[in-house]
Amino acid sequence: MMHNQMAYMANQAYRGAATSVPPLKAVSMLLGGAITFLQKSLAAQEARRFEEGHEYLMRATAILRGLSHNLDFPNGGTVAEQVFQTYNAMILASLKAFGRPHARANFGRIIAGLAELREAWEFVDTTARGGTAVPADSVRRG
Repeated sequence: MMHNQMAYMANQAYRGAATSVPPLKAVSMLLGGAITFLQKSLAAQEARRFEEGHEYLMRATAILRGLSHNLDFPNGGTVAEQVFQTYNAMILASLKAFGRPHARANFGRIIAGLAELREAWEFVDTTARGGTAVPADSVRRG
């Protein structure tokens, strides 16, 4: 029951964000939310608060599920299918990593992948609006 409620809430969050901000910005924001929830899940796991960690994990996967179910397959074709598979792979990897001995390393890779995906969507959003985006890895730090 709780799982369906979370999926419903994630879908509503996606739809709400999609109507108040441009779609690509909404995707970026939602991926950021999934990253935050995975980080909180990992922190809770490491503090041995597994129930809290599981709750955060369910929120993160609900966001990814909502994103995957709102892809435009008729217009997106192969790209939509690949993005769908990517979201689902991230969901499965997160579920498999939870509570495992190497959770920190596994969650780190998942979070890094989601961050890279978010940066890619931000780049697409910026270039679609006619701006000049600079890839994050080409910016000098420090």
